[in-house]
Formats: sequence, C-alpha cells, structure tokens
Amino acid sequence: MKPLVLDVDGSVGPLAGELRLPLGDWQDAIRFGASLGVYQRFSRHVQAQLPAQHGTAWMGSGDFHHLSWLLITHCIARQGFTAARPLRVVVLDNHPDNMRFPWGVHCGSWVRRIAMHPAVSHVHVAGITSQDIGAGHAWENYLGPLRAGKLSYWSCGVDTGWARRLGMAAAFRAFDSMDGLVDALTAVLATARESSYLSIDKDVFAPDVVTTNWDQGQMREAQALRIMAALGGQLVGSDVTGDISSWRYATWWKRWLSAGDGQDTAINAQTLAQAQAGQHAFNQRLMAALSASTRPATGQTVHR
Repeated sequence: MKPLVLDVDGSVGPLAGELRLPLGDWQDAIRFGASLGVYQRFSRHVQAQLPAQHGTAWMGSGDFHHLSWLLITHCIARQGFTAARPLRVVVLDNHPDNMRFPWGVHCGSWVRRIAMHPAVSHVHVAGITSQDIGAGHAWENYLGPLRAGKLSYWSCGVDTGWARRLGMAAAFRAFDSMDGLVDALTAVLATARESSYLSIDKDVFAPDVVTTNWDQGQMREAQALRIMAALGGQLVGSDVTGDISSWRYATWWKRWLSAGDGQDTAINAQTLAQAQAGQHAFNQRLMAALSASTRPATGQTVHR
C-alpha cells in the first residue's frame, strides 16, 4: 500500500509510491496544538482526501503527533473495529503524550482520547525516559485511562513510585535499561497476538540515531526493529512522526508552552539540511521494516 504523507511542514522527503496531501496552509493552526473546533475542521479536511487503504502515514515534526488521533479513528472506522473486535495501539515515544491540556488537543495530550475509545483494547506507550511521568509531573498526567486499565507506560530510568502509592502500579512498567524494556515488550506483543496499530515518534530514539525537534530518549534502531518484528502479521496500520523542521509560531501561547516543554524549532539552514538528510535515510529503513510487519487488510482479527 502507498505511504501517506500528511505534508504540513515540508519535512518529510519523497517516499517511493507516496500519496502526499499538501496541508501547509494549516501549519500554524494545527502545529503543536489546536482547539477541538480547529482540529475537527482539519480532520474533516484530511479524511475527505484519504484513500480507502494506505500504508504508513508520515506526519512530519513531532509537533503533529496529535494527528495520530484522526488516523487511528479512521483506521477503526475503515476496518470495522469494535469493543467486541478491538484494536491494540502501541506508541513508541520518549513522552507519555497523556498530559493535561484543557484547551483542545495537542501533541502531548492525544493518547487519552485513543485509550478511552471503546474500540481500543489497550494503549502501550513504550520507550519513555522523560520526567513527564515522574513524581514532579504526576498531577499533569490524565489518570483516567491508567486507572481504567486501558493505558500502560513502559519507561526506562524514571522513578514512578508515586503510581504505586495511588494503586496504579499495574499501569507502570519501569526498567533499568532499554534492552530490558524491549525484551519484556516484545514478549508481550509476540505472545498476546492482536490486531495492532503502531505509532512512532522518533524522539524515542537516542540523539545519535536521528535528530528531532524535541528532547530525546535512549532507544536504538535495532531495538525498534525488534518491536516491529514482534508485531509481524498483527499490524493493520501505522504512522511516524518526529521529523525535524524550523518554525516560529504566530500564536503567543504556542511559543510559551513549546518553549516550556524544551522544544527547539529555531534551527539554522545548514543544521536543518543535515538533520533532514539523516531523517530521510532513516525513514527509508523504517518504511521497509513497517511494510514487512504489516498484514494485508483482510478484515480478519488476530485473536488474543
């Protein structure tokens, strides 16, 4: 199936056989975050152009990870997933993307909306090294999906003892090393086979693997490939974000919040060109691995 490029920021290089939707006019409105009204208008605009089937969706900068919400809901509707025939979602990310954002949806808040979808069995967010799930930021996390048993955090090197004290220990899988995390996650994914959607934010990777706009984690490319292999024959959809681009927000609150989150969008032209070249080569390898792990859309469920 053809790769789909939601081309909002021009950061994704050409992919063989791609379907590219030009969405640059929406960049300032949708980048980092948006009110629900703006997001819904954007979603309708995109979904009106989506083909019945497509391959991995590429969304550009990690500032657009909240576009996974519309892509996953489209996948659910298109392939007929229900509470009786649910979809599992696996997210590789350095951040939980389950943080409070009362003004709509943004790139760090969308996971709650997917986790609580009745047709989603569970969301695993894996590769977290950010202190977003540490005690200092505990109050910022949406606790509903964690308490409901619909969301699990898989982290490395973060003290999450606060979750135990609130009776949510089962939702937090903490590891001393990324190898240990990947070993445990791949065992679960390979054993409990289920129709799955994979969303990758490349900030999950160590900075020497690829350069993004955000603070980065520790995952190696080979570890991500192991996770994809464990999902072999189970993947029914996927998306990738975490490319790099330069942008100055017109909106003051986006400048303020993104700066507070440690985002870097002020990048000189030479540094940006080098980083995007590395990103493009990495995208080619990810696309090959995702294609190999995706099963044809037959409408059949992989049973747990």
